[in-house]
Amino acid sequence: MAEAGYFSIVLALVLSIYGMLAFLISIRTKNQALMGSAKGAVLAVAILSSAASLILVFFLVSGDYSIQYVYEYTSRDLPVFYRFSAWWAGNSGSLLLWLFLLSWYTVIVAYSRKGKLLAPYASGILLFNSAFFLFILAFLTNPFVRVSGWHPGDVVSAGAGMNPMLQNPGMVIHPITTYLGYVGFAIPFAYGMAALITKDSGDEWIKITRRWTVIAWLFLSLGNLAGAQWAYMELGWGGYWGWDPVENASLLPWLTGTAFLHSVMIQERKDMLKVWNVALVSITYVLTLFGTFLVRSGIITSVHAFGSSELGLYFLVFTVLMLAFGIILIVKRSAFLTQGQSFEAFLSKESSFLLNNLVLVGIAFAVLLGTTFPIISEAVQGVKVSVGAPFFNTVSAPLGLALFILMGICPLIAWREATLKGLFDNFLVPIVLTAFAVLDLFLLGIRNPYALAGFGTALFCISTIFLEIILGTRVRQRLTGESFLRSIGKLFLRNRRRYGGYIIHLGMVLMLLGVTGSHTYNVDLTKTVRPGETLQIGSYILKYNYLSEKDLGNLRLAVYASFSVYDRYNGRLLGVVEPQKVYYPTSNQPSTEVGLRSTLKEDLYIVLADWQKDGTATFKVFVNPLVAWLWIGGYVLIFGTIFALWPSLRMRERRQK
Repeated sequence: MAEAGYFSIVLALVLSIYGMLAFLISIRTKNQALMGSAKGAVLAVAILSSAASLILVFFLVSGDYSIQYVYEYTSRDLPVFYRFSAWWAGNSGSLLLWLFLLSWYTVIVAYSRKGKLLAPYASGILLFNSAFFLFILAFLTNPFVRVSGWHPGDVVSAGAGMNPMLQNPGMVIHPITTYLGYVGFAIPFAYGMAALITKDSGDEWIKITRRWTVIAWLFLSLGNLAGAQWAYMELGWGGYWGWDPVENASLLPWLTGTAFLHSVMIQERKDMLKVWNVALVSITYVLTLFGTFLVRSGIITSVHAFGSSELGLYFLVFTVLMLAFGIILIVKRSAFLTQGQSFEAFLSKESSFLLNNLVLVGIAFAVLLGTTFPIISEAVQGVKVSVGAPFFNTVSAPLGLALFILMGICPLIAWREATLKGLFDNFLVPIVLTAFAVLDLFLLGIRNPYALAGFGTALFCISTIFLEIILGTRVRQRLTGESFLRSIGKLFLRNRRRYGGYIIHLGMVLMLLGVTGSHTYNVDLTKTVRPGETLQIGSYILKYNYLSEKDLGNLRLAVYASFSVYDRYNGRLLGVVEPQKVYYPTSNQPSTEVGLRSTLKEDLYIVLADWQKDGTATFKVFVNPLVAWLWIGGYVLIFGTIFALWPSLRMRERRQK
């Protein structure tokens, strides 16, 4: 059966190469029969990649430890849920997952009724990408290779087991959603390149790929959010984003993808930014490949990376090839892309969108520079010089605030040219409300300038979002005579794309509140105590009750501490928190399970760091204000994206006609 899985990969590689050539020849000769054969090859590659994936999953779930991949990432005590998730726990399995997703995405493109002129080119480009992954799987990291020294008839009865840090729901959700985002951006890239090849200077490729782009951005957002929650709960360092190189690798395409989603609106509405848009979509896809290179090359050190392997060089070459492909096409077609309108005034919605793009790309460039600086320094000086979190925070904080200010300005500024009177009328109320709110915060004792800037910017954005919604609702009321609630409901349902965007912005603002609070007013304490002694931090008194053990099943053992949490000011018992270390039978190192008491105001976060036989233990305790709003905002963003994707009433009415 393992041989069948490997044969599926090899045959899929052959068919992907045939499909590429068949698309190329059929386009040039206009041979429809050959075009149909090329589409059949696309479908065959998808079926074969599915067969290989199913065989690997069967081995993982059934526990065939004669397969090296199964041996390395599963064990008999591992729950079935995590055996299945082992599909993407290692190099070869995760690349097979990538191929599986990409091959079926290619089927949808090849058989799509939209963009019939562009689809064959896009399909050929996607098949080229599939061929690369199939080559890697066939010749460099075969997921079906047997354990060294295995012979037919041998029985391998146990596996090495999965890394304890991966046995967490967050690490089940995070990788697959991130891959869905990474692979999803291949579609707009392929269509963008197809538009350049065919000299199509219009926005057809953007209309075709709009939903693809939003879906890819949605999954990448969900992947980053799940990864941050995993880091917060599993790594035990008190934070959720450490500017780790692999974290940065998934942030980079999210930033440029966000810029692309905003700038395409200018091309659709004003026929502008054509070169910029095709460059952005190329950069975004190249950054997904670059992130994959970082994870698999071993060139950087990260808790998220797969470790050192020879795959890095191949991914680097492929990444450079895709980058060169995009640059050459953009340069050759620049004359077609520069056709269109130009900006009429600096004070306009178009200009605010462009500034928004420049800030996003500026943040991406800074993050890319900081992430690759160790590589650059080693190449130039022969010594790796790492860039820490202070660099990223110093650069991204002011740019991030500028981005949110622009987010607040965009909804209320006019297209083409905004007058000073119009700006005054539109922004008077938000500015006054923000000024009074910041003054109130100052009088309440919030004096940190970064906190005031962050909270003030968030309040400004919230006020402009709600003002825009109220103004739109009132206009609809005057036109229809509907009640306020009915008008606001119809306004949202008939303009899902626009108002879904406002929901997304609101989610981002809530996340800004969480980031600002947790970075400016967080406190921490590390202390060794005996049972019966107390700790004091923030508004809490923590009484250390005892240290004990408990059986968690599946051969797992937990060492945990019990804390009674009291309000420091009134002595009221708030609850019991139990941080713990969990030991797994296949690992010498325990995993961290933090003790967490979370409210909308703040998180009390306790880590069991070390302990003695007499119960004396060392704890790391953190109080992180407003972290809950980071997660709430993230899921508001996800909801807003889904809301924007859902067909509006207006669109459904058009389809019915």
